[in-house]
Amino acid sequence: MAKMDELNRKILRELSRDGRISNLDLAERVGLSPSACLRRVQELERSGVILGYRAVLDGEAMGTGFVAYASVGLSEHTKAAQEAFEKAMIAAPECRECHNITGSREYLLRIEAESLAAYKRFHTDVLGTLPHVSALTTYVVMGSPKDERA
Repeated sequence: MAKMDELNRKILRELSRDGRISNLDLAERVGLSPSACLRRVQELERSGVILGYRAVLDGEAMGTGFVAYASVGLSEHTKAAQEAFEKAMIAAPECRECHNITGSREYLLRIEAESLAAYKRFHTDVLGTLPHVSALTTYVVMGSPKDERA
């Protein structure tokens, strides 16, 4: 695993902001020579600290501007019930994130849909048909003043 010193943290912050930054610009921003910067980035990739690079998408431009989070409770807490729920969420294109969480509910989902009506269809036709879903609360995103997901 790569050593997590302040220089590596700076590199990761810059790459999180702009994964397409050139090595030359990255080196300048973090105060390293280009060759030293490249070696560090390659080591962060090789050691699994950097898992990959992604495009940040505009949901409005893609027609999926409606965003909601949903907490989901299951009626059974068995491995089979969890695996069945997770498999259904992996197959659902509207479900962009599925997190197994602690607390009074088992899952937190990030749902992206075309509209409230499209979300209602997902809610009814997907979540509403899963056998172990016993509780569901939806939180509609009104705005995102800070969103650092890549």
